[in-house]
Amino acid sequence: MNQRTIAERISCTGIGVHSGAPVRLTLHPARPDTGIVFVRTDGNHPVEIPARAEMVASTTYSTTLGRGSATVATVEHLLGALYGLGIDNVRVEIDGPEVPIMDGSAGSFVLLIRAARVYEQSVPRRVLRVRRAIDIRDGAKRIRIEPSRSFKVTYRIDYEHPAIGRQSLESLELYNGVFEREVARARTFGFVNEVEAFWEANLALGASFDNTVVLDERGVVNQEGLRWRDEFVRHKALDLLGDLALLGVPLRGHVKVERGGHTLHQQLVARLLASPEAARLRRPLPAAVSEAPVPALASA
Repeated sequence: MNQRTIAERISCTGIGVHSGAPVRLTLHPARPDTGIVFVRTDGNHPVEIPARAEMVASTTYSTTLGRGSATVATVEHLLGALYGLGIDNVRVEIDGPEVPIMDGSAGSFVLLIRAARVYEQSVPRRVLRVRRAIDIRDGAKRIRIEPSRSFKVTYRIDYEHPAIGRQSLESLELYNGVFEREVARARTFGFVNEVEAFWEANLALGASFDNTVVLDERGVVNQEGLRWRDEFVRHKALDLLGDLALLGVPLRGHVKVERGGHTLHQQLVARLLASPEAARLRRPLPAAVSEAPVPALASA
């Protein structure tokens, strides 16, 4: 498959879930091999921040990218939408410190991208193909990737809460609209008993029932309830897709996660980029297929 971008510029406005700040975000088409690039436009000069693993500044409660003093927080839902729809090249201009939370899912970004229309480019897509398993453990948390002919996600969570408990997605594959139907609209979630601690840390200042599934000790507080009974694990899978987008290329392998989060996701991304014996960059050519080690990504 060739690389893809969007056909025309399109914008949206909203607020940051943690900053509470209003923000305008505009997606622009980009040339092949550009990748996803965020551009902070609210300073004296625009600052470009490529959506790449080496630009990760924080994984505390969200994924934040940074370059110098310029940062863009909560990038995972937009990146998840771009990854799930197979968009390789986009310039994302933003006039604030955080991607708008919209309804707490990637659904609004999917609608935005669909409205701008997907445009196939003439340059072949490169794919990072897993050749050997990588396994990372942190207590009860675990993330593992195994060779697979396609991209698959198995995600399991376990919360001691009556509305969540043990939930799992098994061998999810993103084809024939599966991402849009099964993952994109899953919303972020939070707990009432954590709100004061978040506020004291100047976090969740823009959170509300309109953009967060809120849980008290008994169940879901939101009047409209859940979109799926297992919306929680579906949202975790969305976060994973957004974090994997920071590889800079699509991935071919089976990712298995137990009780994961942004920090664990980024540990896998870092290991993949640092392990050419475990994953190699596949470069389709007109007459043949060649393979190059992962470090070639850094100069792409």
